[in-house]
Amino acid sequence: MTTRKENEWKTATKLVRGGTMRSQHGETSEAIFLTSGYAYDSAEQAAARMSGDEEGFVYSRYGNPTNQMLAERLALLEGAETCRVTSSGMGAISSAMIAPCSAGDRVVAASALFGSCRHICSTILPRYGVETEFVDGSDMQAWEKALSKPTRLVLIESPSNPLLEAVDIAAVAALAHKAGAKLVVDNVFATPVFQKPLELGADIVVYSATKHMDGQGRVLAGAILGDSEFIEEFIDPWLRHTGPSASPFNAWVVLKGLETLELRVHAASTSAARIADTIAAHPNINAVRYPGRKDHPHYRVHAKQMSGGGTLIAFSVKGARAEAFKVLNALQLVDISNNLGDTKSLACHPCSTTHRALTEEEQEQMGLDESWIRLSVGLEATSDLEADLVQALNLL
Repeated sequence: MTTRKENEWKTATKLVRGGTMRSQHGETSEAIFLTSGYAYDSAEQAAARMSGDEEGFVYSRYGNPTNQMLAERLALLEGAETCRVTSSGMGAISSAMIAPCSAGDRVVAASALFGSCRHICSTILPRYGVETEFVDGSDMQAWEKALSKPTRLVLIESPSNPLLEAVDIAAVAALAHKAGAKLVVDNVFATPVFQKPLELGADIVVYSATKHMDGQGRVLAGAILGDSEFIEEFIDPWLRHTGPSASPFNAWVVLKGLETLELRVHAASTSAARIADTIAAHPNINAVRYPGRKDHPHYRVHAKQMSGGGTLIAFSVKGARAEAFKVLNALQLVDISNNLGDTKSLACHPCSTTHRALTEEEQEQMGLDESWIRLSVGLEATSDLEADLVQALNLL
């Protein structure tokens, strides 16, 4: 039997074996190289390494063996030419959005974004002479109009944070490319298990590896994936000179988390689908958003792009902030936390946490109001989670 190449492995095999480098000791678990610098055999070798004439590590802000293993595993998983790991998810997104832009450039972004991502587009980029236009991510006519002019970058989340809206990645990619733009997709909610943006036409994919990839609430990390030419020209100089590099220890933790990523995400998604149905049937609920439910307004797009519903649910309670807080405060098993993608189930009130920095008008553009709660489903018994959520909703 012919041995398969790495890129032909199934996802589970890539997550366990991809990118592994062993030292002379032959360790079975990936080694952690906790070093900031590297020694050279000679001054001549140091000069050759620094000039790029000889391959090898020179400083852990530039590269590290543990970080490289993580980058190679993620690139293999995503089907990307190249990957760079960063200190956090926002380190990845800010680098991908700022590094390629110059004064006079133009960015188009979906209006439904995580609060910090929206801040980059609406506040930081304009300071440097970069115009940003926001559009309704589900409105293809709005995309056509916005991308009728030359554009440098397009940024989308699909599913979006926090209401799990869908953007047709393939359709927006085609329009972006006609406008001369690179399409950047934040794929953190879908995970690489359920959605492959590069296969749909995206150019750059970004992740907060803090979420499902670590998946156990331990460390911060991020990743930028795409073609080698773009990353080497724009991302590498930015990372080297501004310093949002990942800790080797954190990279190692994420490497170990990846080994169980597929198992965890599938289990949590199965649970989330059932819990979404339970919440939707409760009389104190206005609406439920779950990508796998046919009543989701963007169900068809999600079904076309995603192979599973994911681990996140958004639901609107009857009332406003007071009622949402009452439900959150009554939860006995689910923790109140603005993190997500954890083995523990977590819930938050987006208007007052993850999206609190947005104006009321910006929140309204996203369809977000004070009644919404975001739930990240973990690995607890589904029946226990259902019981906890129902008893909390019964108090309204």
